[in-house]
Amino acid sequence: MMRTMTRQVPYPHPGEILMEEFLEPMGITQYRLAKEIGVSQRRVGEIVAGTRGVTADTGLRLARFFDMSEGFWIGLQMDYEASLAKDALKETLAKIKPWRYNENSGAGA
Repeated sequence: MMRTMTRQVPYPHPGEILMEEFLEPMGITQYRLAKEIGVSQRRVGEIVAGTRGVTADTGLRLARFFDMSEGFWIGLQMDYEASLAKDALKETLAKIKPWRYNENSGAGA
């Protein structure tokens, strides 16, 4: 039986984490970050504003710049999107019954 823990606090957008836990404490402007990682200032601004997601391309650039694991930013984005999808599909997911496999439920049964 699969058990999942219910998260009470929604996952923050990766842009919020970027701004609050990296840029502000480190004194790095969005403009400077954009220049350092080779993307447009608009891209960084939209990520920070929460109107744009972190793509694999941007996630790898951020990971390199901040000397982090390659999957960190992409993982944050995935968690955020999964949280949104779970909320949007709440009623639909409640109607889906988990498959219970047993010897009598194989193909052709």
